[in-house]
Amino acid sequence: MRSACATLEIRDEADAVDAICAAKAKGDCCAIVGGGSKSGLGRFAPQAQALSTAALTGVTLYEPDELVLSARAGVPLSEIEALLDQQGQQLAFEPMDYGRLFGAETGGATIGGATIGGAIAVNAAGPRRIKAGAARDHLLGFRCVTGRGEQVKSGGRVMKNVTGYDLSKLVCGSYGTLALLTELTLKVLPKPQTECTLLAIGADEAESLALLRRATATPCEPSALAMLPAGAALALDADAAAIRLEGPAISVTARRDDLVARLASGRLRFEALDARDSKTLWRGLRDAAPVAAKVGQIWRISVAPSEGFAVVERIRRAGAPMLAHFYDWAGGLIWLCLETAPDAYAAVVRSAVDASGGHATLIRASAEARARVDVFHPQPAALAALTRRVKESFDPAHILERGRMRAEF
Repeated sequence: MRSACATLEIRDEADAVDAICAAKAKGDCCAIVGGGSKSGLGRFAPQAQALSTAALTGVTLYEPDELVLSARAGVPLSEIEALLDQQGQQLAFEPMDYGRLFGAETGGATIGGATIGGAIAVNAAGPRRIKAGAARDHLLGFRCVTGRGEQVKSGGRVMKNVTGYDLSKLVCGSYGTLALLTELTLKVLPKPQTECTLLAIGADEAESLALLRRATATPCEPSALAMLPAGAALALDADAAAIRLEGPAISVTARRDDLVARLASGRLRFEALDARDSKTLWRGLRDAAPVAAKVGQIWRISVAPSEGFAVVERIRRAGAPMLAHFYDWAGGLIWLCLETAPDAYAAVVRSAVDASGGHATLIRASAEARARVDVFHPQPAALAALTRRVKESFDPAHILERGRMRAEF
């Protein structure tokens, strides 16, 4: 986790401007903290002070008929989800809550709840991303204060084509290195009437992943596809492919039966989870529960779905001691827990990923490991140069989250 430093409460944008300008005058660097659930993400880079957005609370606009919501950055995700649920709506990108993952590392210590600002800052998205897109695809607009100490408003309340810079795509996933977010405007969507999860059991790991890719090519419209190795979830003693279907009850039932007919083979058996059990399963997978409970270092690997198994096999063959893993996004997202090592087996993991194309992020490790290892995948020279230019256009003095994503800034 991050080392302790003085915390300054930000109550409004004027406070943020004053705090950032004061830090810039002294040459200090600042962390940005909401609920604290993501403080362990990124490189370990001690900051002079922390700017807390916890006081930036309140939903400032909610128009259910227009499917739009605006909230200040410190509003807990749980509060937003409860408000949307009253109107039968949801954040369709299904944001992950990292608190569970870091709670396992600290022996179950209580961590503050995830906030909407934090979810956007790290571009958090869960199993439904394969259908609904990432957090950045649902961000309509935002207000922020940059590392220059300037207040910025970007976007609005509707999706439209952009002829200039789409700043939402830059700040979403920037880990606070570009600006302190103060308010977000998001597209929301209706919740499905019901859901079920179809489990295909009996194929091995590679075959189960191939089955998931087949499912994506059907007209059955799955909203999530995961491959669970034996013991990863549901107390299953065999590998399983999990396919979620959402929508009106009559449609879900028809699509489930159609999917069984399309995927059936002599080796497979199928089980269906009802809505309650399905929600429980995917909530756990969203929050990386199969690896979060293990005591070890955790990697998040993103590759083409057809390459997921090959990447894991390369890591196995290289001798990295795997404690647990599972696949989401039809094999395109791999959560991997390895035994603890000073270098987090970074060379092994990155070599396996580079052979297939993609990127690997060290999600959970000690401060020492995160200071030693490149947490984020090294960028090609041209992309690294562009990243630097973006950073310096927002924060030329490197005031915000200095060193959190890249050692050099």
